[in-house]
Amino acid sequence: MAEATERPRSRLIFILPGLVFLALAGLFAVQLFSGRNPAELPSVLINKPVPTFNLAPLDGLVANGQAVPGLSNEDLKGRVTVVNVWASWCGPCRQEHPLLVDLAKDPSIRVVGINQRDNTDNARRFLGSLGNPYAAVGVDPNGRTSIDWGVYGVPETFIVGPDGTIRHKHIGPLTPENLGAFKERLRQIPRA
Repeated sequence: MAEATERPRSRLIFILPGLVFLALAGLFAVQLFSGRNPAELPSVLINKPVPTFNLAPLDGLVANGQAVPGLSNEDLKGRVTVVNVWASWCGPCRQEHPLLVDLAKDPSIRVVGINQRDNTDNARRFLGSLGNPYAAVGVDPNGRTSIDWGVYGVPETFIVGPDGTIRHKHIGPLTPENLGAFKERLRQIPRA
C-alpha cells in the first residue's frame, strides 16, 4: 500500500517544476507583450505637489556673469519646469546632456537640475565642458532630496506644472528616440 502512495508523490515531484516553469513563462510573456514601456515605472508622486526641499547652489557655478542659484520647491511654481537629476560621474547623464542644452533654448520651458551625490569641482567641470542648460542647480550631497522625489538612479527627469505638481517622470537618459514623446508631454501641460 505504501508503494501506491509513493507513485503519485514521485510523479508530482517531476511535474511540479514543469508547472512552475510554465506559470513563470506565462507571466513573462504577458509582461513582454503587454505594450507597457518598462522604462515608465509608475510614480505615486504624479499629480502631487513636489516634495518640500531647499538645496544650496553648486558652489562657483556662474552663467552670464551671475552665480547660478540653488533650488527649492518654491522655485518650481509659476511656469512649466523640467527638473533633471544628474551627476558628473553618470555616463548616461553625459549622453543626454546635449538634448537638455537644446531643450533649455525654448523660452517657454525652464530647465533646472538637482546634482546628486557629486563632487563640486567635477560637477562644475562637467557643465563647463558640455554647457549649462540649468537656470538653477541644487546640490543634493547625500541624495536625500532625490529619494524624496522617488529617484531610482541618475539620470531622471521630471516635468513640473506651473502649479508645482509633478506631471511626468522620465527614468533614464533622454535620447533622440524618446525626446519627441517627452516634448509632447511638455506641450500637454497648461501654461500659467
